Amino acid sequence: MRFRNSRLRTKITALLLSLAALWAFAAWVTLREGVNLLGVSSLNSGVAQPIDSLLPELQKERRLSLVWLGSPGSQQRTELDAQRMQTDQWVVKFEKLARGGAVKFAQSSLLKHNIDEAISRFKTLDSERSTIDARLTDQSRAAASFTDAIDKIYRVYDSLATLDDKQFAQDTRTTIHLNRSYELLSQEDALLSGVLAARRFGGDEYLRFVQNVGTRRYYTDEAVAELQSTDSIAYDLISNSQSLAGLRTMEDRVMQRGRKGAAPPVTAEQWRSMADASLADMKEGVFGAGGRLVKRATPIAIGVIIRLVLAAGLGLIAVIASIVVSITTARALIRQLEKLRVAAWELANQRLPSVVERLGHGESVDVAAEAPPLSFGSDAIGQVGQAFNAVQETAIRVAVEQAELRRGFRDTLLSLARRTQGLVHRQLTMLDTMERREIDASELEDLFRVDHLATRMRRNAENLIVLSGSTPARGWRRSVAMVDVVRAAVAEVEDYTRVTVLPFGPVALTGRAVGDVTHLLAELIENAVSFSPPYTEVQVGGHMAASGYAIEVEDRGLGMTDEDLAATNQRASNPPEFSPSSSVHLGLFVVGRLAERYGIRVELKRSAYGGTTAVVLIPRELVLDEAEAPVPAAVGALGAPAEAVAAPPVAAAPALAPAPAPRTEPEPAIAENVLPQPEDPRPVPELSHTPSGLPFRVPQASLAPPLRNGTPAAESRTDDDDPGRSPEEIRRIVGSYQRGTLRGRFEAGHGDALPGDSANDDEPSA
Repeated sequence: MRFRNSRLRTKITALLLSLAALWAFAAWVTLREGVNLLGVSSLNSGVAQPIDSLLPELQKERRLSLVWLGSPGSQQRTELDAQRMQTDQWVVKFEKLARGGAVKFAQSSLLKHNIDEAISRFKTLDSERSTIDARLTDQSRAAASFTDAIDKIYRVYDSLATLDDKQFAQDTRTTIHLNRSYELLSQEDALLSGVLAARRFGGDEYLRFVQNVGTRRYYTDEAVAELQSTDSIAYDLISNSQSLAGLRTMEDRVMQRGRKGAAPPVTAEQWRSMADASLADMKEGVFGAGGRLVKRATPIAIGVIIRLVLAAGLGLIAVIASIVVSITTARALIRQLEKLRVAAWELANQRLPSVVERLGHGESVDVAAEAPPLSFGSDAIGQVGQAFNAVQETAIRVAVEQAELRRGFRDTLLSLARRTQGLVHRQLTMLDTMERREIDASELEDLFRVDHLATRMRRNAENLIVLSGSTPARGWRRSVAMVDVVRAAVAEVEDYTRVTVLPFGPVALTGRAVGDVTHLLAELIENAVSFSPPYTEVQVGGHMAASGYAIEVEDRGLGMTDEDLAATNQRASNPPEFSPSSSVHLGLFVVGRLAERYGIRVELKRSAYGGTTAVVLIPRELVLDEAEAPVPAAVGALGAPAEAVAAPPVAAAPALAPAPAPRTEPEPAIAENVLPQPEDPRPVPELSHTPSGLPFRVPQASLAPPLRNGTPAAESRTDDDDPGRSPEEIRRIVGSYQRGTLRGRFEAGHGDALPGDSANDDEPSA
């Protein structure tokens, strides 16, 4: 599978290497025969010729050794010593030639082994000669030792290189058989010469002579029969030899008349004359046949070399042609494929993203101009190129259609969001008016709940505007205190009662970022409340950092895995293109878009309580310190018409502190849960208008006197009805909240208490 996926150049190179290896193997198979034939000359001069000369010397020493053992005379001793010197000379010469450089190059491993064994065996002849000189052995053991050494020579003969030519191999075997018969004749001569010297057959010598004669005649007849068709010269020499015929007659006489312990029926002179002539004829026939066999190998080698040149040369030409054609074809193919690859990468990385980006900016795109057809020829690659032309045209056309579809989808979202936003703003305005007129506690509490729902609906409408790529209409000309921004965000969360706002310093947020930062914090707080148990709290705190202002939203839920944290942080820092399939992470997408708009960093990390902490780092240029911050506004500053640019006013109480459900015991409003303030007995001054310009509403100021004390309402209720909070209780709660807020802001800005601290705490200021 890896080769299937490898590069085209690698595949072509592998195929060419395989072709070259196949040619090299075929050339070597042919060359090997020529090398073997050419090596015959080296082996003939380095092995065959010296061993041919050594063989008769060993045979002659064997015969003289047996003669001396049979009749140890001075003449026999002189002849034996002279022969030993002759044998040693040829042993040294054979060792020198057989281990020469030419033989080492041409010899096989088997031939080398047999040569080493023969040389080692020849070196043991001295010890056997000492045994013979001391007459510590008999003729039979002495003959066996020389025969064993001579047998090593025939092993060398058998391992000489030959050809796979059938006729040549057959002729080689015939020559070896003829040489074996020559050795058997030499053994026969040595055996009978020793008997003649001793003048009688001793031990089993007669039986061994008869066996030797029978074996020699068998090998000779087999070899002569094969020579008839292969080597007529050797055949005529051996088959017409008078000495061999006379030797046969003499052998018959010895076998017929000889017996154990008796004298041979022939004399030594008769046997010597006939045996020497027969050995000479056999030697001439054997070595003549071997020489002619070597000469026959030369033209065979030449023919093999010619075939090698033709086969290897033509094969080499074919290989070179294949390499040239493959390289040129591969280059053309790779050039076209590279052109196709470059076009595909250009389409994927440049043209298609450029088209999508231009479509995102509202520009018109010409499909024909953006997808010009490329020419790749008319071959198979060209057909692939034509298919690619169709693919790129279809891809750009689909990209245009999809971009138009997404643009239409965003426009639809924006249109619906703008309409919903306008309706919600109108609804909030009406609710604010109704809240200002209503004095009934239960009705006012219900209006607060509806106001809170409308505020959350406004955030959902703004989510659609963010998804469409536009900017919500809410904005402020002046900066707003950071604590008010956080409170406004808490007011847009459903379970706002579970959110605790920690103290914030005298830091303000620049007006242009107030609406979006409020929206961003509301989404994070909503997630923290939603993904934590209902009995836990979510804490929101802030502090100055080196590069801006950091707001931390910490929940105490189950937390997130490392993979989810990494994916969420990636999505928040680099928000992807919105698609309907990403609705599961809608809040995080909105957070990422809003943070990207102002360069705000949002990062989620593990909380020490096991939950998750969202860190919002607002850039320094969006934050105003205490000296730059304006005088704090009233509680309803974030919804006041004087501060808002394009958003209708929102009631102060529902926006920041919606009233909770009725309870049996009086408890502080949400503002006390958001930012606890210590009770201060000092009253705030009676003011007719809020700092933002809104008139204070006096509870029951417009009611008729009989209704002002609440008697009719009290009489209409039964004892089992839940009266809820009284107007006085709500007045006391709201008044306490306003007094604490105004007093804290005033003291933070001026360092002094408000004038009129001795006023009644139960009287509200608005």
